[in-house]
Amino acid sequence: MATKVSGEAQEVARAEAQAVLAMVVDEGRRAKLADVVAAVDEGVVEGVDADALAELLELGLSTGRVRALYGPGGEQAALGIYRRLPLGKEVAETTRELNEALSALEGRTIEKITVSAVGPGEYGVTVSTEDFEIALRLGKTGARVASIGA
Repeated sequence: MATKVSGEAQEVARAEAQAVLAMVVDEGRRAKLADVVAAVDEGVVEGVDADALAELLELGLSTGRVRALYGPGGEQAALGIYRRLPLGKEVAETTRELNEALSALEGRTIEKITVSAVGPGEYGVTVSTEDFEIALRLGKTGARVASIGA
């Protein structure tokens, strides 16, 4: 699926890809990044270029680099394109699924909430009521329901 890139989002995406390209030594990775830059310049990214661009934008957004360099407008432009890329859409979908699962807690009294580190950058959250429990996994790949039930 192709994603169009234009305006400020195109400028931010190109600059981020070029910044990483300037630092990478590995020729294979450089070639992949050059392909991403070319796709962004053409205004359409898809396939592996879209996935690589999503990873670059995610890194720039999560570290605060995009906001620091391009300001709030650049950050919003980068977020907009990230959310339209397949990996960004996947994160948004897992969030919708999580919200649907959490709606089962409406009207119930929460008795216990626990948070645990599952692995690097991934956390488990368990929310318990008297007769219901939901276990969630939160990490850089999004949020997902691990288990739900009484």
